[in-house]
Amino acid sequence: MLQQTRVAAVIDHYHEFLRRFPTIQKLASAREASVLAAWSGLGYYRRARMLHAAAKVIVHEHDGIFPNTAVMLRELPGIGRYTAAAIASIAYDEPIAVVDGNVERVLRRIAGNALPGEELWCAASNLLDATRPGDFNQAMMELGAVLCTPRAPQCLTCPVVELCATRGELPPSEPQASQKKVEIHYALHIRNRERRGGEIFLVQRPLDISLMPGMWELPEIAASAGDASPMFTLRHSITVTDYTVRVWNRTAPSVIKGKWIPSGRLTGIALTGLARKILRKAVII
Repeated sequence: MLQQTRVAAVIDHYHEFLRRFPTIQKLASAREASVLAAWSGLGYYRRARMLHAAAKVIVHEHDGIFPNTAVMLRELPGIGRYTAAAIASIAYDEPIAVVDGNVERVLRRIAGNALPGEELWCAASNLLDATRPGDFNQAMMELGAVLCTPRAPQCLTCPVVELCATRGELPPSEPQASQKKVEIHYALHIRNRERRGGEIFLVQRPLDISLMPGMWELPEIAASAGDASPMFTLRHSITVTDYTVRVWNRTAPSVIKGKWIPSGRLTGIALTGLARKILRKAVII
């Protein structure tokens, strides 16, 4: 959950996920839709699908016993070099270094130049405290997250400042992509309000697309003409795009095929993060 997502956004999802799937067996036997529903709001849904697939492999091919080496972990769906090293070192004390975005920034500032990929892993391995690899790796990640930040690093309070070649900002090796501004519009249509909160009209994203396949969302519509005002407006960001989202109290065009979902079932289906944000703003969930 913490890959590409802030800790503050993860905590509640983490506890709810463990409540729904307290064991690897429970997770492996769950429907994918249930897993995606529990993940809804965290984004990057491929992570949830891979986690679900990995649970099945552990149960069916490893008798429910979690692999304990980086080499074995990398054979699981969705687990790459960094994740395998992090799990193996923190959970099982395997003397192996990790390189994530935070560690990469620390290493490059210590070296004073933009190290290429494999050199980063070598540098991390050379620094690793093999007697306490899990503690060392977590300390490196925390150093990058809290003090050695992308902008305005707190060098005066850094415990290893004497090792640092840059003592501050290292010029970026690549120009950062500029944020795009996009305006989008959605229809929020509720019927049978008198029946336990009513039903919401939602559409399901195609199963054959790469971005959030099979997830449920509100129907996107064209901008309303005239002097009508939206129910509300909110902001939403995905990678390099900032969205201005306007939500309208209106029916979707008849050409849009969807389904009426009882409001009581909304927390149990796989909603996109934006759909969940809109329904919370509307005090429906």
